[in-house]
Amino acid sequence: MASSNKNIRIALCGGGSGGHMYPLIAVAQEVKKIAAQEGVNLSLFYFGSAGRYAQELVSLGVSIRSVASSKVRRYFSLLNVLDILKFPIALMQAFWKLFWVMPDALFSKGGTSSVPVVLAAWFYRVPVFIHESDSLPGMSNSFSAKLASRIAISFKKTQEIWDDQRVALTGNPIREFIAGGDAELDRNKAKRILGFDSSLPLLLVLGGSQGSQRLNSFLLDSILDFTSSYQVLHQVGVDNFKDFSAELAVATKSFIPEQRTRYKLVNFFSERDMGDALRAADVVISRAGSGAIFEIAASGAPSILIPLKGSSRNHQLYNASEYARAGGCIVVEEDNLTPGVFFAQLEKLLKNKEIYQQMSKAALAFAKPHAARVIALELLKIAL
Repeated sequence: MASSNKNIRIALCGGGSGGHMYPLIAVAQEVKKIAAQEGVNLSLFYFGSAGRYAQELVSLGVSIRSVASSKVRRYFSLLNVLDILKFPIALMQAFWKLFWVMPDALFSKGGTSSVPVVLAAWFYRVPVFIHESDSLPGMSNSFSAKLASRIAISFKKTQEIWDDQRVALTGNPIREFIAGGDAELDRNKAKRILGFDSSLPLLLVLGGSQGSQRLNSFLLDSILDFTSSYQVLHQVGVDNFKDFSAELAVATKSFIPEQRTRYKLVNFFSERDMGDALRAADVVISRAGSGAIFEIAASGAPSILIPLKGSSRNHQLYNASEYARAGGCIVVEEDNLTPGVFFAQLEKLLKNKEIYQQMSKAALAFAKPHAARVIALELLKIAL
C-alpha cells in the first residue's frame, strides 16, 4: 500500500459476543498499525451495542456510536416480537449516525445490530466488507453478503455457499497477543508462571466468552478423575464463577492440599493471561466457536472440542468437524460426553507421542495468524 497523507474514516459493526468483538478488535489493531506506518490519518468508529467490550474499543481510539441491537431467533420466542419492533428504530439510528460520519468503508462481523448499519452504508454507497467466522454463515451475514463488496471467510466449507470473486479465505482474525506469541516462553516455563507443576499435564478448559454450564458440570462431576492425574486451568465464565467456586469447594473438601492446587479457576481471561494459558496448556478442552478454534490452532496445542449442542445452524459442530478433518483436534459431541469416552480420548492423545506431535503440527498448519493483517490491508485499500 502506497504511503498517503489522506484522512480516512473506517466504520466497524457487529457484535453480541466475544466471537464477533474479538475479531473486530484484532482488525482495528492492525488497521491502526498499518495506517501509522503508511502516514494515513485514520479515524475508527464502531456502530452497534459494544456492551462489555466498550472499554477495549475506547482504549484503541475507536469512537462508539450506539445502535440498538435487534436479534432474530430461529426458534419461537416472544422476544422476536420485541426485536422486530426494535428493528425500525435501529435502522433510523444507523442511517442518522452513519450520515454524520460518512465513512470511507465499513467492516462488519455480522451478529446483532449489524444489518441496520450495513443497510445504511449500502444506501450511502459506502463499500461494505464482511467477515464470516463460522463454516455456515449466520442470518445477518447471509443478508449482508448480498450488499458486500468484499467477503472474507474462515473455513473452506463456506466457499460452497459463497463461491464468487468477492470471497477470500483469510481465516478468523485473532488478537495480536496470541498471533505474536512469546518465542522464549516454553510450556514448562509458562506452567510455572501460572503456578502449576511443570512435570504434570495441564488441561486448559475454555467455555467461550460466557463460559459453558455443560462443561462446568462435567468437570465438577469428574473432579477426582481430573485431579488424580492432571492439572486443570478452567475458565468458568463471569456469571458462573461464584456458584461454581462454592460447588468446587464442597466437591474437593476431602482432597489433600496437593490435589486442590491442581485445579485453578478463572472467571475470564485477560489478554496476557490467555496468552500464557494457551502456551502452558498440554491439551485444550473447548467449545467450538471459530474464535476459540483459530486461537487454539495458533498456539499449536492439541485440543478436544465439544461443540455446543443446538447452536444456531449447528455451526459449532461444522466448525469442529472441519478442524478435525485437518487433523488439529478430537471432537466429542455433547451426547457422548461421558467420563469413559472423554478420558479414553485424552489418554490416547497424551500417551501417544506421535499422535500428539502430529496434531500439534496440524493445528499450526491450520492456523492463519496473519488473518487480521490481511483483512486490514484490504480494508484500507477499499477505503483509500
